[in-house]
Amino acid sequence: MPQHRIASFEFGRIIATIAIIALHSQIFMQAPLFNDQPLLGMGLNQVSRFAVPLFFIMAGYFIQPRLTTELIPYLWRYARPLLIMWVSWSIIYLILPFNFHLVATEGYFAERLFYWQRLLTTPLNTLFEGGLVHLWYIPGLLSGLTIITVLLRLKLSQLIIPIACILFLFGLMAGSYAQITELSSPIFTRNGPFFSTFMIMLGFEVRRRNISVSLKNSIIMMLVGFGLFIGEANYLSLQENGSFFHDFLFGTPLWALGVFFILLAKPNLGDYKIIHSLSKDVLGIYLCHLLIVIYYLNIISILNINPIIASLFAVPVVLIISTIIVRGLRKTSIARFLVR
Repeated sequence: MPQHRIASFEFGRIIATIAIIALHSQIFMQAPLFNDQPLLGMGLNQVSRFAVPLFFIMAGYFIQPRLTTELIPYLWRYARPLLIMWVSWSIIYLILPFNFHLVATEGYFAERLFYWQRLLTTPLNTLFEGGLVHLWYIPGLLSGLTIITVLLRLKLSQLIIPIACILFLFGLMAGSYAQITELSSPIFTRNGPFFSTFMIMLGFEVRRRNISVSLKNSIIMMLVGFGLFIGEANYLSLQENGSFFHDFLFGTPLWALGVFFILLAKPNLGDYKIIHSLSKDVLGIYLCHLLIVIYYLNIISILNINPIIASLFAVPVVLIISTIIVRGLRKTSIARFLVR
């Protein structure tokens, strides 16, 4: 997370958080339909995929100066509160029920047992995620930072880029492109260091080399990256057992880096008091929002609310409630375990 208050980056983090909420809320994935396909929902789903890569790039950018000079001591100071929050939220998500209907018909323990058993079917993958799937961000961030820190400590900084590239390529070949390459990985490659190391490296190197790109070229980079991403997604969807939905593809780095350079080129973008205020809550919102999404989807299902109406209200409802929860938690004695 940023250590210096740059308005555009704070604004970018909020936009990325909203994109993640929209993605997880599955907005417009049931209606409207065009030729029996939720084309609007599919488009919004893909447009949201820049968000987590952007978080990784920003982390690498802001941590570079102190990580380079202080190495492992700074990494530990950075990682310790994140690990505490990851464990704390994992415990919460292991305890709280997700399926209201199952709780009502089978009971709390039956609902939780079903979920725990599902996590235990892939224990190594669960280790890199935690109590709920979106928590993969923290182990991913820390594993990527650890690799870069160790290379710096061993005075092998020249290997940061090639190792990050190798991890990224393997993540793709054993992930989204596995249906073509037939490669496999012991964990879902979105998790762990495969993509995070590469994206963190991009931010790290941009800061270390003082790289800047004009606004015009940043926009071109973003559009080309997004176009490549969509093209890949379409190509992969046409393969046998293919899918249109992917977290990372070859176009992802170019797309996310384009967004990052736009924010870098326009540092005063979003320089408003409300942006600075809400930006402090971004990590907490990310950690708690998926529970609100799950409960929101439960309620609209029970009440049989029109899916278009539900989609329109999903993002503002989840964002507002998540923000209230985060700010409420800050006033409690357990704040340091759950929010920053």
